[in-house]
Amino acid sequence: MPDRKGFTLIELLVVIAIIGLLASIVLVSLNSARAKARDVRRKTDMNQIVLALEMYYDSYGSYPSTGGVYWGVCANGGSRDTSGANAYIPGITPDYMSVLPLDPLDNRTSWSGYIYRSNGTNYKLLCHSVGPESFPSSSEPFYDPVRPTWAWALYTSGARTW
Repeated sequence: MPDRKGFTLIELLVVIAIIGLLASIVLVSLNSARAKARDVRRKTDMNQIVLALEMYYDSYGSYPSTGGVYWGVCANGGSRDTSGANAYIPGITPDYMSVLPLDPLDNRTSWSGYIYRSNGTNYKLLCHSVGPESFPSSSEPFYDPVRPTWAWALYTSGARTW
């Protein structure tokens, strides 16, 4: 019988199974890193919006009002824009921000994404529903006492219970 060189079918199947297992572990790690990166971007976006709101307040003595209802780019937020007269935070663009940010997942159904509510005296900015992929505890920034497991919030003290 001639001397055969190469791998048996069983050896090849074992190697393919090991490679598949390693690939799935890497993909799970990448998905976790992507979710954390989206949450970091959300925090940065929300902090930038708050800075713009405070600059607006310094200029006008009130916050941009939405008549006490939530506005956002999502369907239930009025399908507003990220700039101009129909922006989800009126009067912020282009003087205080060039354009309002969208949630990194940009899912515009229901209440998803960034939404804003103000009566001029107080405001509440939410990253709502599909947005955050982790949620802060009650002692951390971005905690929303009204929506502790499905939104992040930054707000003035008078808007805490909205």
